[in-house]
Amino acid sequence: MKPIRLAIVENHTLVRKGFISLLKEAMSKPYSLLFEASNGLELQKKINKNALPHIILLDLEMPIMDGFEAAKWLQEHYPTIHILVVSMTEKEDTIVRMLKYGAKGYLSKDVEPDELRQAIYTIMDKGFYYTDFLTGKLVHSLCHEPARDNIKMISLKSFKYQEVKFLNLVCTEMTYKEIADCMNLTVKAVEYHRKNLFEKLQVKSRVGLVIYAIREGWVKI
Repeated sequence: MKPIRLAIVENHTLVRKGFISLLKEAMSKPYSLLFEASNGLELQKKINKNALPHIILLDLEMPIMDGFEAAKWLQEHYPTIHILVVSMTEKEDTIVRMLKYGAKGYLSKDVEPDELRQAIYTIMDKGFYYTDFLTGKLVHSLCHEPARDNIKMISLKSFKYQEVKFLNLVCTEMTYKEIADCMNLTVKAVEYHRKNLFEKLQVKSRVGLVIYAIREGWVKI
């Protein structure tokens, strides 16, 4: 079995060393740590196109070049690398933004060894790993691709114009207030469209809408 190639991009040295210790405790399969970096710019300097990591553990809040910029750069230059975000931030707009930048998993920095191991192995095996606040039927279908005849097929053509417009805007970094302004609607009207889409697609959050839209090819990341 070839080792899983990993890299850590994290601002704080102590946290990086903590993740290295955590990996030693968590990993039961062979792995190699290719490099550590303290920000996105250092990542760019250290990455070797002849030996790319399978997974990069990526922090968000870093100086010089933060995790958002680093993820966007990776998506443009090395789209085969899986990004596993490790952050204390669990804000909905942050998660949506990182999904659009190609993140395949999202963990808290207080992650336990078992969950870190599960995240790495699941990403290697299925391509995605999301914790409880991102999961449900949609992410399960992303990972397992159940038979299509068992899924209630929904065509984008069945949506109203305003619902389609809202769906496209909700997959951006805009707040609901900004979406309302862009659509020339009240926030209450936007919330009405959100409620309708939640019911139609059987999702419970904005992240769920984004994942559904990505899976069905309605938006491109």
